Amino acid sequence: MLYPAKKVDLVPKSIRIVPEAKQGKGQAVNFVLAIGAIRQACRVQTTFRTKDEALSYFRKRRTEFERIARASLARGEIEDGVIELAML
Repeated sequence: MLYPAKKVDLVPKSIRIVPEAKQGKGQAVNFVLAIGAIRQACRVQTTFRTKDEALSYFRKRRTEFERIARASLARGEIEDGVIELAML
């Protein structure tokens, strides 16, 4: 008797890859910024064509993006409940 294989998710739940950006250029990486008990959705728009490249770029610079996102939140720069960030 065959049993279905378990799906293994290698990407942490706090990171999501968006297939297409608003402008249709590159990939976007969504992540959640934790501020105490509050969670804030953030998106980093990249120029990379593949999600693997975008995710690798994001992982190398995650702390920088979190710092910038916190500053943007403090300034009230939120669009539709999401903090929009660009590549460094």
